[in-house]
Amino acid sequence: MRQNYILLKPTILLILPIICPFQPMYSPETEEYLVKIDLHPDSVLVVHEKLERLLPIHSHTKGQLTYVDGGIAYIHVENKTYIIPARHYVWIPKGLEHFVKVRNSATVTINIYFYTYDDAQSPFYTQLGIYPVNNLLLEMLLFTGNWAGFIEKADLPFAFLSAIKNILPHLGTKSFPIALPTTSHARLRPIILYLSQHFAEPVTLENLSARFGMGQRTLSRLFQSAMSLSFLQYLKLLRVVKAIEMILQDDKSTSEIAYLTGYNSLAAFSKAFHQLTNIRPSDFGKNKPLHQPSLSHAQQKHD
Repeated sequence: MRQNYILLKPTILLILPIICPFQPMYSPETEEYLVKIDLHPDSVLVVHEKLERLLPIHSHTKGQLTYVDGGIAYIHVENKTYIIPARHYVWIPKGLEHFVKVRNSATVTINIYFYTYDDAQSPFYTQLGIYPVNNLLLEMLLFTGNWAGFIEKADLPFAFLSAIKNILPHLGTKSFPIALPTTSHARLRPIILYLSQHFAEPVTLENLSARFGMGQRTLSRLFQSAMSLSFLQYLKLLRVVKAIEMILQDDKSTSEIAYLTGYNSLAAFSKAFHQLTNIRPSDFGKNKPLHQPSLSHAQQKHD
């Protein structure tokens, strides 16, 4: 039987074509990659990449587990952007339109695309979720760097990969709650862009409405109708998302991050952070990866 996967030696690193990281776009390489995912529906496809890839919005017939080792990523679904912090993975059910953006190109991204014939065993497999990675799962995910390509039922690694899928519902089903809404509303988009650049400043509904030439009541209703959040709720959420980025990517103290995200006191920052994440910012920082991605992690070869 011809093997569809590659058994990798620790020194081998297979490089994928780099796709433009600035915006989702289709190219022949991208099209080939997306089509290939759904080939061999009863198999598992293992893809390790050490590059920044931004696929266009898409869906596939397999369930997807994505883990970013050493950095931060985002998954865009409909009108929301979910943050995938360090030591967390995202489960993407089949048929869900999405795209994933990796923030740091130096990280290793592990993508495992699973068969779906047994998804009815647990509702876990039918829902989008972002979950913590414990030590057991982390070691199993890193070990998949020994392979690349399609793993069929008759292949020796198939049992190991199936074990990963089977244990996911038992490792915890409490999903990470941070989702930052996005919008295509013509009047609101420049305001959202402004907030993303000035979130650390003392922004109020009053000075924001004056800057963009609309009444406070109008702007308030616009946020509620387009984002399903009030202005204050959105600003609070944005600041916490920015704080998470700083915690995971910088060496700043919690107090520094509090002031850099627009809070006048550490207590107020910690309260807001805990309300949205159910964890204190000082504890959240402990989830930073303790190791650097290894060159033994492979990238899927597309010939």
